[in-house]
Amino acid sequence: MTTEAEVTPVHSRRDVVQAMSGLMLGMFVAILAGTVVSNALPRIVAELKGSQSIFAWIVTTELLAMTATVPLWGKLADLYSRKLLIQASLSLYVAGSLIAGFSQNIEMLIVSRVVQGLGAGGVTALATIVMAAMIPPRELGRYSGLFGAVFGVGTVAGPLIGGVLVDTSWLGWRWCFFVGVPFALAAIWLLQRTLHLPVVRKEDTKIDYLGAFLIVSGVSTLLIWSSLAGQKFEWWSGWTAGLVTLGVLLLVAAVRVEATAHDPIVPLSIFRNRTVSLTTIASALVGVAMFGGTVFLSQYFQLSLGKTPTQAGLLGLPLIFGLLISSTVAGQLITKFGKWKAFLVAGGVIMVGGMLLLSTITATTTVFMVSVHMFVLGVGVGLLMQNLVLAAQNDVPAKDLGATTSTLTFFRSLGGAIGVSALGAVLASKVSSLAAEKFGPMGGTGGNEVPDISVLPPAVKAVIAEIYATATAEIFLVGAPFAVLALLAVVFIKEKPLKEQSGDDRLAAEMAAGH
Repeated sequence: MTTEAEVTPVHSRRDVVQAMSGLMLGMFVAILAGTVVSNALPRIVAELKGSQSIFAWIVTTELLAMTATVPLWGKLADLYSRKLLIQASLSLYVAGSLIAGFSQNIEMLIVSRVVQGLGAGGVTALATIVMAAMIPPRELGRYSGLFGAVFGVGTVAGPLIGGVLVDTSWLGWRWCFFVGVPFALAAIWLLQRTLHLPVVRKEDTKIDYLGAFLIVSGVSTLLIWSSLAGQKFEWWSGWTAGLVTLGVLLLVAAVRVEATAHDPIVPLSIFRNRTVSLTTIASALVGVAMFGGTVFLSQYFQLSLGKTPTQAGLLGLPLIFGLLISSTVAGQLITKFGKWKAFLVAGGVIMVGGMLLLSTITATTTVFMVSVHMFVLGVGVGLLMQNLVLAAQNDVPAKDLGATTSTLTFFRSLGGAIGVSALGAVLASKVSSLAAEKFGPMGGTGGNEVPDISVLPPAVKAVIAEIYATATAEIFLVGAPFAVLALLAVVFIKEKPLKEQSGDDRLAAEMAAGH
């Protein structure tokens, strides 16, 4: 039975704009959690005595926690106040940031990243669900473009902020975690004042804890395997066979549980919708390409091109400009003309081109050429990311908006987590093999430890630069086929006219009709 505590359809433009301010600030904070550390990682890992595999894990653990909990947040949105939930998720982010800032060792830092990820997962899922509830798909393009721009700003401004903080002697890397706290607190305050949503509660909804446990366990097992393979054990080994088998069995069990659960975490029924299935596949593949490649560019700038963390942050700006321009312009054009598929296809083609261009970088590639390659990748990702969500939200009943949105976000984050851990393992393995080749069996300075190039002699520094450039180029080449598969998925999505009613309006109509 579905009851409603005052369904008040139709949100005025003023309501939407006011609520958007808090939502966008919250989304910025969620993205910042994952990106602000990237330029600081070489310094953090060196100071806390971590290895190259730990480098990827500091990013992966936050992504994993965010990924695994997105469907749970989506389900909770069916049970409790969406406003209260988004504020709770921001509070978790604050707690994780404070723990991270005071970390004394790698283990404490990784735990704090898990807490940050839990909060970021809530914000990422709930912000999109709230948008769909308030804004009709026909108008959503405009706002989706703005969210895409916020995503872009957070993705690349994060590393820039992190770089400046690391290079400022009286601040240091710990402020990479403290800096997001005031933004999160401001977002909580803004949402309290501006976000007014009816609570539509499904009284017979229950959280499928067994399904949630199996999904988290299966995904975590496969991520642990992909990040350790090639480092702690061989890709083809007993460990690989054991971990992959366990991960697959857990996910198969999760599918069986979800198929029979009264209220599944990820309702399998939504995948009967062709648009949802294809946008989910494309979102996961975009996540692999986007996160898997770009998270290691900062390391390339610092170790191969000899830039400071601040300079590395500035060198990321072409990517954000590409993403910001394409997502904003595409959003406005979609709202104006009501057509969206052409933007998805163009984004897929351009993203493939960007990945292939970045696979050609070397230690001697000019900053200008790297910037052009990054701009191309940014344009492609900007055209794809939010518009995939828009296409799916437009093609499902309003009662499935929360599940569909959180499922898409889940698979995009999952793709990102797999991309970072798997491509991180590829990079670490390549660095180790090249270091052994250049420096002998011990691997010299270029082995498992992330080198501090400021203390190395020029001849060794030049070899390290070449090693990291070759390894970084290779991960973009490995990531390119994922971008091609994303393009193929997008091509088969059928374009449908954008609906004129908001999610809350559609839900009220569905309930009145007895659906």
